Amino acid sequence: MSADRPLVLLVDDEPNIRETLSFMLEMEGFAVAAAEDGRQGLEMAQRLRPPVMLLDAMLPQLDGFSVCRQLKSEPATASTHIIMLTALGQRADRERALGAGADYYLSKPFDEDELLALLRRLTA
Repeated sequence: MSADRPLVLLVDDEPNIRETLSFMLEMEGFAVAAAEDGRQGLEMAQRLRPPVMLLDAMLPQLDGFSVCRQLKSEPATASTHIIMLTALGQRADRERALGAGADYYLSKPFDEDELLALLRRLTA
């Protein structure tokens, strides 16, 4: 990971979403690390300490809500900005994510420009 490219940790179990988002973010100047399940995402976040994490809610091994709660409870990772990026679009899902410590909540399908603007602001 290059020091001049802000790191985004992407945690999603759908390969197409990981590939598409990784490509888009890299084209926009971000470095991307990707995980395919919650446990792997949690371990990578603890090791890499990214400034921003894109986290799906519905993940194998460990769901995104649990990952978020654990990262926000640990001093070493509490400052990581967590953007829940999920197909769950109900108000209760949003409240659950924010209650677990997520900083932002975007429903799929999401607006790419909105996501990029948010990432640029959080990594500036």
